[in-house]
Amino acid sequence: MTIEAFDCKMCGHCCHGEGGIVMTGKDRKRLSEFLDVTEEELIEKYTEKRGGKLHLITKEDGYCYFFKEGCGVHPGRPDICRAWPFFRGNLIDELSWEMIQDYCPGVNPKAGHKEFVRQGKQYLRDEDLLRYDPDTSPNALISDD
Repeated sequence: MTIEAFDCKMCGHCCHGEGGIVMTGKDRKRLSEFLDVTEEELIEKYTEKRGGKLHLITKEDGYCYFFKEGCGVHPGRPDICRAWPFFRGNLIDELSWEMIQDYCPGVNPKAGHKEFVRQGKQYLRDEDLLRYDPDTSPNALISDD
């Protein structure tokens, strides 16, 4: 029996902070359709440009603009949100994986890092979340795989 490496608890910790929810073209299309606005309206109202990439804005409390006792745009959320916690750093560095357990109750330490990596890479491939263009993609999803 395989131990589940991650089971989201909807706690919202990953929705907090200014790290940056980078919006790719695919993300902008999906989110604008979900919100029923044009991509131009989405960009104007809900994003800011930093480091040459578009990021979702945050509210004064530091949470993603769309976080309201949970993700308010869950079906339309960006790929970077879909990929959590299977970010490159957590996959390649066991210490990073151990550190995220302090604030992400969905990460199961009993699975072990090796199994977390196996399940994470499979999930990223299955969901088409791996990216290869550092100029337009979230760094956490850039992969050589």
